[in-house]
Amino acid sequence: MKVLYAIQGTGNGHLSRAREIIPHLIKHASLDLLISGSHSELGCDYLVKYRKNGMGFTFGKNGGINKIDTIKKLKPLQFMKDVLSFPVHDYDLVINDFEPVTAWACKFRGKDCLAMSHQSAFLSEKTPRPVKISHSAELLLKHYAPSTSHVGFHFLKYDQEIYTPIIFSKIRKLDINNFGHYTVYLPAHSDDTLIKYFTQIPDVRFDVFSKHSKQSYQLKNVHVQPIQTEAYMNSLSGCEGLITGGGFESPAEAMYLQKKVLVVPMSDQYEQQCNAAALKSMGLTVVKKINDDFLTQLKGWINYGFPIKVYYPDITAELVENVLASFQPQKTSELINEVQPPNLLSALNTINRSFSTE
Repeated sequence: MKVLYAIQGTGNGHLSRAREIIPHLIKHASLDLLISGSHSELGCDYLVKYRKNGMGFTFGKNGGINKIDTIKKLKPLQFMKDVLSFPVHDYDLVINDFEPVTAWACKFRGKDCLAMSHQSAFLSEKTPRPVKISHSAELLLKHYAPSTSHVGFHFLKYDQEIYTPIIFSKIRKLDINNFGHYTVYLPAHSDDTLIKYFTQIPDVRFDVFSKHSKQSYQLKNVHVQPIQTEAYMNSLSGCEGLITGGGFESPAEAMYLQKKVLVVPMSDQYEQQCNAAALKSMGLTVVKKINDDFLTQLKGWINYGFPIKVYYPDITAELVENVLASFQPQKTSELINEVQPPNLLSALNTINRSFSTE
């Protein structure tokens, strides 16, 4: 069986999950990899056949998305050319982790696309949402990378097609200690902002892993360093707790390691707001934003916060085997790739209709 595994490259979570799934896919199939987007610090240990610009966002420094830089890096015409020219018909199965190029290429050609992603969990109404639901953001989650079938991952098994997180095998093998420091991963905040507050708690050490610094430096009790996998895992395994954004993999890994977690979701990223709602319902501490109240909330969490017990078994091998075993290749006659693909204008109109209608 020839399989294409398409991975979203914005953030580190998608590639972190892919590192665990890829070895199991290789055991059972001939595998090609595609990555779109380029805002991840994680590398890929396997040969990546395709790299595309895709559609992603850039982290800002004030708790949200850098909208100007995000818009500058969008290339809608190139995106559509990639969609219309990508040879999805060369593959028996396309597996997609919230990657839009191959998802839309499959949609236009009538080819099955299996989504395996955290975002797929939001296709279920049983997944936690914030009090204020954004209907436009819900549409984005639904149509950004359309699929014909899906497997979702979340902090808890909220529905039948939702599974607990795939934890990086190196995280599972770490020796757990507590040296009293706090590991910090808040990529949407500037180093200066974090240092401003952390230095006001001088008897506590903070290890800040930064998207904005290319070299390590120490300022009083705060150690700032670029994001590097081994250093981050060593800090996480020995910390008292993790201070992080509202992503998926980082809180899941910390909870698996029995660390307490404080979450600061990005202000204009709906998926992170949903994750924060789920984590809050589990008993974790959620802080809406870093402002004048943050120091009091941080001190309270340091003094009284506690780890949440979770059970995240290693299901990756079994899940991949079940997915491949249940897959039935489409007959050539069922595919639309033999028909002339839609032109660029009609393709853009199709996408626009998908985002503007329920």
